[in-house]
Amino acid sequence: MILAHITLPTRDVERTAAFLEGAFGLPRVPAPDNSPVDVAWFDIGGGQQLHVVHVEGFEVSAFEGEFGRHIALHHRGRDFGELKRRLTALGATLVTPERETPFERVFVREPVNGYVFEVFAIHLDQ
Repeated sequence: MILAHITLPTRDVERTAAFLEGAFGLPRVPAPDNSPVDVAWFDIGGGQQLHVVHVEGFEVSAFEGEFGRHIALHHRGRDFGELKRRLTALGATLVTPERETPFERVFVREPVNGYVFEVFAIHLDQ
């Protein structure tokens, strides 16, 4: 089984989409014209997508966190410090991991909904 897409609900599709583009460089892909709500679709690689959809009155879970719901991403490149600077410039909150690992990572609470992303530093030679 291969993951086809992940759907993230939001009250503000454009602000959520702008954060994902600016923070992680996710490219948008065309979404169908027949959606009854505002949507933005992103290519996350390997034929997989991330769909951001408008849900009126949406509230993020109180269980977003390292030992709760979060979305884990690999960040390829040696600019992990620049990524963290960019995230905070976009209004995200960096959260120190609760457990140590032999690799660099950070948790990020995005500013629109409060979703938590875990970002791993993966160097280009790996």
